[in-house]
Amino acid sequence: MLFSAVAATAALAASSADFGTLSDGRQTHVYRLAGAGGLILDVSDYGGRVVRVYAPDRFGNLADVTLGWNTAAEYEKFGFSMGTLIGRYGNRIRDGRFSLDGKEYQLPVNETKPAPRHCNLHSGPNGWDSKVWKARTFRDGDTPGIELECVSPDGDMGFPGTVTCKVTYRVRPDNVWTIDYEATTDKPTVLNLTHHSYWNLAGEASGNVLAQELQVFADKYTQTDAGLIPTSDAPVKGTGFDFTSLRPIGAAVAWMAAQPALAAMDNWYDHNFVLRGKLGELHPAATMRDPVSGRRLEIWTTEPCMQMYGAQNMNGTLPAKEAGKKYPQFAGIALETQHYPDSPNRPDFPSTVLRPGETFRSRTEYRFSAE
Repeated sequence: MLFSAVAATAALAASSADFGTLSDGRQTHVYRLAGAGGLILDVSDYGGRVVRVYAPDRFGNLADVTLGWNTAAEYEKFGFSMGTLIGRYGNRIRDGRFSLDGKEYQLPVNETKPAPRHCNLHSGPNGWDSKVWKARTFRDGDTPGIELECVSPDGDMGFPGTVTCKVTYRVRPDNVWTIDYEATTDKPTVLNLTHHSYWNLAGEASGNVLAQELQVFADKYTQTDAGLIPTSDAPVKGTGFDFTSLRPIGAAVAWMAAQPALAAMDNWYDHNFVLRGKLGELHPAATMRDPVSGRRLEIWTTEPCMQMYGAQNMNGTLPAKEAGKKYPQFAGIALETQHYPDSPNRPDFPSTVLRPGETFRSRTEYRFSAE
């Protein structure tokens, strides 16, 4: 079961609790990282999921601002990549197929509906979100953290190479949650790692996020075909994708509804944004703000892109963590730092190839504040 109260463990650097049993009998746990500034994360070894993020509002009141569930079994049942680490490859690969060094690889095609979708999504049905990661908690001064490790064997989900990945979460005293990714391989492979939390800064069971505000530090977004595979980049200016300054997430409802090309996305957001920052250097990706509570989230990353998914496929049937509540359409928003989708098939995109002797490194920061 989860921790019984926020206040009871707020002074602890790290503590653990049972998170339940999966359908195949694997045991899972959840670990609490309580930061000195008030930010608290509950992290599971099941897929590296961030189960809860307690963030203070302008009066210091804590609320859980990320969507999810209370047991590992619910995550296994309901899906939606809720709160999880995504690997080996985040986002979509056309037809689940790519070539590397003259050899073709076939991955599972796990997204086929609605037609004409036909791709590998988030690595397949048994990606890294389905693994129980080796977990080790630690403390660096005032900063609690957890290191998660996963070894993905050669041929896992059709990908070449044995990949060893370590992901480290830290909760700093200034209410910044950092994710550091590190991975190596023994054969040439492709790699695109991300995190898939859904954010609602008013609280996870408070309704939809359409009135909350968003800024994305991108002048271009990536258009897709009806199968949600990238075609070309386009300017955001003059479109419903223009979040170059803070505006309500729902500001462009009418514009989005009027675009036939967006019908495959239910006329909402499931798109890659091309960030302004330089690959490998920490730069801003997005800012989200709730005008009512004053909570503010800034996302910084070393990645070149960010996928925005607006939870349009939630329909009021999914249970929330709060008893008796359901997640409506647009209950949260996922902001996934990443490389371009379908990069292995697009030599014009930044490379996602990882070779022996190289180390993949990436960082994303979630900076919480209130105003």
